[in-house]
Amino acid sequence: MDISTYQTDFVTSADTLRIGNDLGVTAAPIKTGIEVLPDDRVQGVSFLSKLLTLAAVVLPVFGILSAAKILWGTDLHLTDLYAAAGFYVLTGLGITVGYHRLFAHRSFETGPLLRVALAILGAMTLQGPLTQWVTDHRIHHLHSDKDGDPHSPNLAGNSFFGILKGILHAHVGWMFTEKGLHRNSKYASDIYGDKYLLAVDRLYLFWVTLSLALPFVMGYAAGGTLGSGLEMFVWAGLVRIFLFQHSTFAVNSICHKFGRRNYQTKDNSRNQFVVALLTFGEGWHNNHHAFPRSARHGLGKFQIDFSWIMIIAMKKFKLAYNVYLPKSSRVLNSGLHKR
Repeated sequence: MDISTYQTDFVTSADTLRIGNDLGVTAAPIKTGIEVLPDDRVQGVSFLSKLLTLAAVVLPVFGILSAAKILWGTDLHLTDLYAAAGFYVLTGLGITVGYHRLFAHRSFETGPLLRVALAILGAMTLQGPLTQWVTDHRIHHLHSDKDGDPHSPNLAGNSFFGILKGILHAHVGWMFTEKGLHRNSKYASDIYGDKYLLAVDRLYLFWVTLSLALPFVMGYAAGGTLGSGLEMFVWAGLVRIFLFQHSTFAVNSICHKFGRRNYQTKDNSRNQFVVALLTFGEGWHNNHHAFPRSARHGLGKFQIDFSWIMIIAMKKFKLAYNVYLPKSSRVLNSGLHKR
């Protein structure tokens, strides 16, 4: 598909992150009832934050153990796989289309109902409240693979142990040192200024509970027994969360360490086909860092990008508008890229 097919006039200046003054964000915190910082100062991580982070990362692992019948003897049925796949796709698109492309980079615009729906689905992946996710991600782009990047794998040295330490830090370790430190209105005033998104943000733990409760209720309704409810809870709840979490964690770790560089960027971002498949196009990470605001990450001919397909469908039904793409001449001529 030719990128020029969907090119719009919504091309402003350069393909930058669009934070700070470009978003009309000032250093003064917005009165939202949520504690934020007026600048880049770092606050300590609370015990509760560490506990919630540990639970979000560790508890889904028990889903894998349960699925392997280590904890209890459950069976696997097609309904469990269908439910797991459905939740994986819906909540995953909440991160890729919602948290990332819509909210963090403003790659397109949509109406308030769909904005809220995408924010809720993103929260159901257990990857953090919207304000924190957007703030951390924008800071990542500002300092990508440099001091200040919350999850770069490239800052621990080039020795074997340095590389291993960097990958582990970028994959999960950073959440135990940085998560919750960057809930800052300087970087996310557009989110703090939206009362509907802020309401979703405040109810984050409710969406987490819903993400785990719905599979159990569906399983119980389908099978009529406590066992069938627990079975679907394991597969469509814990296992699904585990798989999507570590697929998206791989964007931070694997896609900044291994893969192909189609564009010359100031960081070490790389494209990874397998990660792209698991994350609906997010694995075309070098493309993304070359054109951060592009709604389409799979810029090459065979670079499958399901999130972009979703945005195309939304545009077709007039649910998405002002869809941003870089000019095709820039895509063809930038850096190392060859068609």
